[in-house]
Amino acid sequence: MKPLALPALDEPLAQFRSAFDAGGLAGALHFLNARTSYRYTAIYRLEGQMMRNIELYDRLGEQSAALSEVPLGDSFCQFVMNQNGFATPNSADDRRLDGHPYQGVLNAYFGLPLSRGPGTIYGTFCHFDFEPRNLEDSEICLLEAVAPVLMDRLP
Repeated sequence: MKPLALPALDEPLAQFRSAFDAGGLAGALHFLNARTSYRYTAIYRLEGQMMRNIELYDRLGEQSAALSEVPLGDSFCQFVMNQNGFATPNSADDRRLDGHPYQGVLNAYFGLPLSRGPGTIYGTFCHFDFEPRNLEDSEICLLEAVAPVLMDRLP
C-alpha cells in the first residue's frame, strides 16, 4: 500500500467531521460508506466474548437482527484484534479463513481495531459485504486516520 500524503487527508477528514457533527455516528458511517462500494459500514463493541453492534449503516436501508451481535470466535473481528487490522476482498478464496463459519458468506471485509490505548480494545470499525469487493488504498489511509477520531466520540 502506498501511503497517502497527509495533506490529501485534510479535506476528507474535515468532511467526515462535518458529517459526524451534522448526523452523529449514523451520519459519519453513511459518509464513509458512500465513498466505497461496500453494503455495510459498522462499529462493533467487544463485550465479554460477544461483538455487539453500536451502529450499522446499510446502503440498502434494511435492518437485520442477525448483524446486531456475533460471538467473537465466529466473527472476522477476532482477526482484526489479533492482527491489528484485517482485510479480505473475497473470503471464499481466502485460505486464512478455511473452516470459518462465514467464509464465502460474508465475502468482502475490511476492519480496523478501535482502542483508547495500548491493550484496551473497544471493538472494531469495519466495511463488509456479501459480494466480493476491493478497497482503494486512499480509503484505507482515510479509515486509519478516522479511527482515532471515532474513538474520541464513542461512549
